[in-house]
Amino acid sequence: MHCPSCQHTNSRVLESRSAESGQSIRRRRECLNCLHRFTTYERIEFVPVAVIKRDGKRESFDRSKLVRGLIRACEKTGLSPGQLETLAEEIEAELQGRSLREIPSSEIGELVLQRLRPLSEVAYVRFASVYRQFRGIRDFVDTLNHLQNPPKEAEGQANLSLDPSDVSEPVSEPVSEPETAGDLETPAPCATGG
Repeated sequence: MHCPSCQHTNSRVLESRSAESGQSIRRRRECLNCLHRFTTYERIEFVPVAVIKRDGKRESFDRSKLVRGLIRACEKTGLSPGQLETLAEEIEAELQGRSLREIPSSEIGELVLQRLRPLSEVAYVRFASVYRQFRGIRDFVDTLNHLQNPPKEAEGQANLSLDPSDVSEPVSEPVSEPETAGDLETPAPCATGG
C-alpha cells in the first residue's frame, strides 16, 4: 500500500473495523517513512457488472460515479453522506445479485429514483431532471404531479395516503329500526359436511 503523502510502500495498520454494513473492512494506517496517517478499505471483488449507456456503449459499473451523482442531487437536502453510501451499497448489491451482467443505465436510474423518493422529494426531482433529461418546465410539472399522485400499485388496491387532507369524514346514513320481527332477515343455516 503506497502512502498518499510520500509514496513509501511500508505502512502499519493502527486500527481495523467493519464498514459499509459488513461489506468492507476499514483500516487506519500509518506510513513508516513519514508517519502520515491514512485510511484504506478492503472490499470483496465482485464479478463486474457492465452498464449499457444510452448511446449503446458499455462501461463497468462504477460505484463512486453513482455516489457522486447522488451527492449532487442531494446537496442541501439534509441527507447524510452515510445515507447516500447506504443507498449506493443497496443498489450495488441488487445489481450484483442479478443473473444478468449487463444492465441498462435506465434501470439503474430507476433503482435510484425508487430509493430517493421516500428519502427526499427534492433529491428525487433533481436526480430525475438529469437522469430523464428534462427539457422544460412541463417535465418538472409532470414529475411533481407523479410525486403527488403516485400510480396505484395494483388494480383495486386502495391508495394509502398519509396526507390528512385526503381523509374524508365517514358518511353516516340513518339506520331505521325494523317495525316487526318479520322484517328481520334470518341467516341461512350452515351446511356441515361430515
